[in-house]
Amino acid sequence: MVPIRTLTLGVPEPHPLAADVVAKGADALRRAEAVFRDAGYEVQTLRLSTRPVFDDMTPTAAYARDLQAALDDAGLTYCSLGPATSGVETIPDLLIGNDALNCTVRLDGNTAAARPAAEAMLRLANETEEGFGNFRFAVLACVPPGSPFFPAAYHQGPANLTVGLQGASIAVAAAKSGLDGLTERSAAAKGGLDGLTERFAAAVTEEAAPVVRLAERVAAELGVAFGGIDLSPAPNGADSIGAAFEEITGEFGAPGTLAVAAALTAGIRSTDLPTCGYNGLMLPVMEDVVLARRWEEGRIGLHDLLAYSSVCGTGLDTVPLPGDSSADAIARLLLDVTALAVRLRKPLSARLFPVPGTRDGDRTAFTSEYLTDTTVRW
Repeated sequence: MVPIRTLTLGVPEPHPLAADVVAKGADALRRAEAVFRDAGYEVQTLRLSTRPVFDDMTPTAAYARDLQAALDDAGLTYCSLGPATSGVETIPDLLIGNDALNCTVRLDGNTAAARPAAEAMLRLANETEEGFGNFRFAVLACVPPGSPFFPAAYHQGPANLTVGLQGASIAVAAAKSGLDGLTERSAAAKGGLDGLTERFAAAVTEEAAPVVRLAERVAAELGVAFGGIDLSPAPNGADSIGAAFEEITGEFGAPGTLAVAAALTAGIRSTDLPTCGYNGLMLPVMEDVVLARRWEEGRIGLHDLLAYSSVCGTGLDTVPLPGDSSADAIARLLLDVTALAVRLRKPLSARLFPVPGTRDGDRTAFTSEYLTDTTVRW
């Protein structure tokens, strides 16, 4: 059984959220968690997704502290505040010191917010421990509501339950199965791509269909809608999506990487399961040991990741940048991501890590269990 990365409850109540709304949401999530655990699944996180706070009010640091306190009382460590289109400069004030809160900025149709978003990233880098505040902040373009994955998640409509898997191992298994019985030479000649889309779709369906059935049952018991499952095969350190590519290409970033990304994404999107969110590949540089290694070796860079984003998933994720990066340079990169999303009409995001105190070529030294150390560079 693949791990459940997140059970995310979308709550319809407007901000400011009352403490009892948070408490009821936490209770519903724990009830859902118990059902999944009883069925043998590992549930890693429980998350609350809200309406975009900036649509309902002008949030203050005091409100953020109150919401953090309510989340602490309820035992929840993840809550999204949704995307902002104005007031971007105040987002660090909401996130700093409130470790459960996540927030984003929407740039499609709002490109003037790129520079304030870049400045927010630099503030979070310099005013949170190890710059880890940027783990909870991102820029979005064309990302709809309803994703279970953070920090991009935000809610719209009636209450619902969504699910996200940690499914990188499914992709690795599908890649390996296509090479069974082939010599090294014949596998290379085929490129390992024959039937990859179909194998991955079948493997994803086999793993995810029971999760969907369970989630539908749980949602009905909770009296909320089932919002779908995000089949994006999220990695986690050694549970690497990069390893799936290397079963076929030999090295992530080598010729054929783009083709594998397209084939895997096609597999995800060809299932008959009720889906939500990105529903594509996630290539988070510092959340995947293979990707972190290839980034450090210079095998992949920003333009490579943007190219892969054109045929697959989430954009630029946990990308380590020098701490002395300028707001202008970061803003231009955010606009590149936005341009690609708008041109292709696909959801993309950018979660960037300017690492405080570093220059190009320096190595990171994170203490977080969620991040793999690598070098910072443009």
